Amino acid sequence: MTRIGTSDLDVLSLALGGNVFGWTADRDASFAVLDAFVDGGGDFVDTADSYSSWVPGNDGGESETIIGEWLASRKPSGVVVATKVSQHPQFRGLSGANVRKAAEASLRRLGADEIDLYYAHFDDDTVPLEETVAAFGQLVEDGLVRHVAVSNYSAERIREWIEIARRTGVAAPVAVQPHYNLVHRNEVEDTIIPVAEEFELGLVPYYALASGFLTGKYRSTDVAGQDSPRAQGAAKYATEAGLRVIDALEQIADAHGVSIAATSLAWLRAQPTVVAPIASARTVAQVPDLLAGARLELSTDEVGLLDRVSEWTPAGA
Repeated sequence: MTRIGTSDLDVLSLALGGNVFGWTADRDASFAVLDAFVDGGGDFVDTADSYSSWVPGNDGGESETIIGEWLASRKPSGVVVATKVSQHPQFRGLSGANVRKAAEASLRRLGADEIDLYYAHFDDDTVPLEETVAAFGQLVEDGLVRHVAVSNYSAERIREWIEIARRTGVAAPVAVQPHYNLVHRNEVEDTIIPVAEEFELGLVPYYALASGFLTGKYRSTDVAGQDSPRAQGAAKYATEAGLRVIDALEQIADAHGVSIAATSLAWLRAQPTVVAPIASARTVAQVPDLLAGARLELSTDEVGLLDRVSEWTPAGA
């Protein structure tokens, strides 16, 4: 088990991404994935109030609703649920009033009395940061949120948030959620990790498998012509340099008898301050590889090899 920053939340070192629930996984498939995840020892689920508002016919909040129905049906013990605010079509931005209303709506959908980990999803520079920090602090004070976190914030804004929280005596963030993986490293390692180390924040990286590229599924530079959303997301990585990363992952994966995906997640877990990479599964068959990635320990030499081969970032990544 791994502690999330300075919080009292101890979790297996993998967060199950809820972005596919209500999108590429319907209610029954989502229930099956959640069951398999918890049965395999998983206990950390990540979602957002906006998932999956981009799907025609959806309003936003579908993922939270599915998770809430699953929680009510299964009544699992010790499952930590993280959700986010700022992107729901009805609750955009981070004004104090909006944060409160959005949190209350998330609690209703989740069927919960308290949100374990509540993220500011994207920075909102139209609202004074003092107002947002105060709103999150009040949610903790009122018992609606256990711990505060930030997602997609710059290092400067994370530092500013923490300084405001400390000055005003409200709850400070315990976690940060950046875009971070073997083929998207530079900004996080140069700016976010140093701040996380300074303030003892736990990193919970999203896009841990680079839209599926780091599963090894896309082994050709021709994936750009494929129609699926994941293939399009993976296309920018499928260059000669990117495929060398896959080759190195495959070499290490074969030595351990695990998948490329599990090895990719294990590399992330080996990075400073990383608590639990986020990875999603549309089907039960995909869950074991994710759980294996939460338990695989790479040697120093294996981490070093992956560090060297991934010292590259594709244009626009």
